[in-house]
Amino acid sequence: MPRQPVVRHNDWSMLTPPALGEWEPTRTVTMVVPAYNYHRTLPYVLAALAAQSYPAHLMEVVVVDDQSTPPLELPEVRPDNTRILRVESGWGRANACHQGALASDGEVLHWYDADMLAHREEVEAQLRWHHLVDYAVPGGDKRFVDPASLFSRSPTEVRDLVAGGGAADLFPDEEHERHTWVEGFWKRTGDLTKAGPRAQRVHIGMTGSVSRDLYFASRGFDPMLRLGEDMALGHELAQAGAVFVVDREARSWHLGRSQVLRRAEQVNRYNDPYLANLVPAMRPKRNRHGRAYEVPYLEVVVPLGPADDTVHVVDALLDSSVPDLRVVVVGPWGDVHEDRIQPVEDPVLETRIVHRSYRGEPRVRLESSADPATDAEFRLTLPGVAYAPSYDAMGALLDDLERTHHGVRVIAFPDGTAARLERVAALARVSRLLDEGDDPDALMDQAFGLEEYAAARAGFLPVAERVVERFELRAKPAMDPAESTALLDAALSPAAEPPAPDPRADAKGRLTRRVRGLF
Repeated sequence: MPRQPVVRHNDWSMLTPPALGEWEPTRTVTMVVPAYNYHRTLPYVLAALAAQSYPAHLMEVVVVDDQSTPPLELPEVRPDNTRILRVESGWGRANACHQGALASDGEVLHWYDADMLAHREEVEAQLRWHHLVDYAVPGGDKRFVDPASLFSRSPTEVRDLVAGGGAADLFPDEEHERHTWVEGFWKRTGDLTKAGPRAQRVHIGMTGSVSRDLYFASRGFDPMLRLGEDMALGHELAQAGAVFVVDREARSWHLGRSQVLRRAEQVNRYNDPYLANLVPAMRPKRNRHGRAYEVPYLEVVVPLGPADDTVHVVDALLDSSVPDLRVVVVGPWGDVHEDRIQPVEDPVLETRIVHRSYRGEPRVRLESSADPATDAEFRLTLPGVAYAPSYDAMGALLDDLERTHHGVRVIAFPDGTAARLERVAALARVSRLLDEGDDPDALMDQAFGLEEYAAARAGFLPVAERVVERFELRAKPAMDPAESTALLDAALSPAAEPPAPDPRADAKGRLTRRVRGLF
């Protein structure tokens, strides 16, 4: 079986999907329709799905009733293979979609909300990408519209209009509103072909689909999220190797304005702490200094070595221009015991010193082995503790990867060993594409880009030369309070240090409005 096409970064333009109506579909799809009290619009949603050009025998619809009152019932006009799944525990769209995925049979999962009305070729347009590669995440084009005029029609009439290709004419006298923020991002990035790792940011409110395999290879929807679940899923799919596709022929009507468009400021305020903690790719939501987050931007794996060198390397990583990180120190921590022994003669003394040094440090994990999976966006794996990064090294290397959209930096040390700084999403995609006998690094270079730097160029130096500043506190007589106050004033005087530029200011120092939210 030939390898799938290799998409570089997110440039899906190298894929050539078949024209609508001129190909033979073979893959099955489950339409997952989460619904909470959508009694009025659901009959029209299912009527349009019953009129799809995609073969009916390859499509099933799972309506996930998120504890509606009264419970939802299937209308007469619906696709042949349609069923209702009642949510028994949890609530919210993310939970409902995940429950629908678990109960699905299709090879492809197509999320479709109960206030969306599909054009005839919507499902076909989405599914053609899944016949090309198994890591595509296509998203469709939609227009927001007032649904009031729709309710004067019967579901049968809507089904027949959609089947005849007339979905575009359902709202002739209504204003059609675009999702301006998403479409602006599409325009700036050539429909995401130039967006690279930032393509996942607009996996939001989309009529999106994903192969079943890719969804379950990722961590999927977070059932605890009540808003922002699409963005969080976009990150998880990217981490699993996804390429995000824009298909403007996968068209839908959105029956009413979305909550985000109606209440953008309130939605952003709610979403910010959730997305800042869970999605490291959304760095503008994170502070540059002083914070650690639930899901780190960078994970560093350090093998246990001599205690002094190990502590020095880990301290150097923590004393870094990138505080948003997790350090995993791999060693035999189970050997640390509480048996009676002369402490300095303990055969596991080296291990004990490192264990005691970091068991209270929240950014350090002491593990017996390195988990091959990580939730961080980047992972640095060190071969030993002979070399340590300078204060600026990690930030500079990560910026280098961000600018180039590359996948890997190999850092070659003078002793012949090497460290690897890797984009987790790139590793995941390459692992999906790798065939027996392939050179992983050659494939990584083809799909994302790989460069090797000498240690000195990458900001690494012999561990003994890396200075980590410590406090000084000598024993001496108490200072006169007036003298101490004078030193305090000097230290905090504006003249002592030039003020940092206000991040909200433009090039001329004028303050501009700073927006944290996405919309």
